[in-house]
Amino acid sequence: MKLRNTMPSRILPVLALALLAGCAANPDPIIDTKGVDKARLAEDWQECEQFSKEVNVPTGVAKGAGLGAAVGAAAGAIRGDVSQSAGWGALYGGTRSGLDGDKEQSKVFKRCMKGRGYRVLN
Repeated sequence: MKLRNTMPSRILPVLALALLAGCAANPDPIIDTKGVDKARLAEDWQECEQFSKEVNVPTGVAKGAGLGAAVGAAAGAIRGDVSQSAGWGALYGGTRSGLDGDKEQSKVFKRCMKGRGYRVLN
């Protein structure tokens, strides 16, 4: 039984890190540059990137982990393993919130570029 408890506790953090690494590996938006002033594109890109960073991913991760821990602890109280369930809940909640935050940053960036007249292809 101890092996069953240790194996997931080793695998889940690795999976969570892999998911969060996927956030960082998210490709940049593809902009149709036909007829576009490259200097203006670089300036707009930088400004839109700054806007997208206003989505506070670390705070969202912390809130998601806290909420996940609370939900996990509540479920664990029913099953009798509060601390382990709280840990799983925190890991899931933090990871999910990180992925959602990354997706929101990408949406903000793309909306900004579209608002400036660029054709965003992805």
